[in-house]
Amino acid sequence: MNHERVASNFPYESHYIAVDDTQLHYIEEGKGDPILFIHGIPTSSYVWRNVIPHLKDLGRCIAPDLIGFGKSGKPDIDYTLKDHCHFIKAFIEKLNLKNIILIVHGFGSIVGLDFAMQHPELFKGIVFYESYIRPENKEDSALPYQEQKYQLQTEENVYRTFMNGAEFIDRILPLGMIRPLSDEELKFYREPFLNNNTQKPLLQYLNELPQDDNKTNQVIAAYSEKLQHSSLPKLMLYSVPGFITTIATVMWAKENLWNLQINEVGEALHYGQESNPALIGESISVWIQGLEE
Repeated sequence: MNHERVASNFPYESHYIAVDDTQLHYIEEGKGDPILFIHGIPTSSYVWRNVIPHLKDLGRCIAPDLIGFGKSGKPDIDYTLKDHCHFIKAFIEKLNLKNIILIVHGFGSIVGLDFAMQHPELFKGIVFYESYIRPENKEDSALPYQEQKYQLQTEENVYRTFMNGAEFIDRILPLGMIRPLSDEELKFYREPFLNNNTQKPLLQYLNELPQDDNKTNQVIAAYSEKLQHSSLPKLMLYSVPGFITTIATVMWAKENLWNLQINEVGEALHYGQESNPALIGESISVWIQGLEE
């Protein structure tokens, strides 16, 4: 097992940009071409805190909080996948980001990859970890992920179970971790959801998890087809045992994606950033430097 020391502090200055009468929060370190990090659900830019130091000398590291998460605004919207895609598109356009290295994780990969495959001219490379790179396939999905998704989507009175988002964090986040979070780390993750009525983005996420032929799976299928024909350099990171990404997914990527490098980044479940951030950061760093050669 990897025994990296993982810092809990979040020593980044907050930045905000207005979108649709609300604000998206982001952190930023370094200069040069943008390295854009898109987190999954229910986390925030905080999940990248120990990865960014390994990359800040290679570009302008930018990590936004999805709308409704972290320090971003929590407007009265539905928080559908379409909403998340809209806000990230506006964020990229308002910051006029080009020549982007995109780094995506979890549900955020759907948002990021959908945009990247619609606007490949804005990107110079894609990194995906524990990401949705092809439509959901029960036969190839990790058992812990399938069990968690089934329990959440079939649980009676799920809205009553998660009266506020902090309860969701307490119950769900540790299931994707291979090490226990410290009190300080858990506090950072819980903080955006301490007030009542903060659970809406989380509950909508449960409704939109990819399955069968729902709209989310259709979005994934559309960009997956484009991803298979994309010449953009790609780096696939995976952990063992993994959560979303199984060995079958890794083999599929190897057989169907070109200009692809595949790196294992240690033992983890869904959140390698919380157990092996240096290994993840160094793997991405070496790959980015290789693109410049």
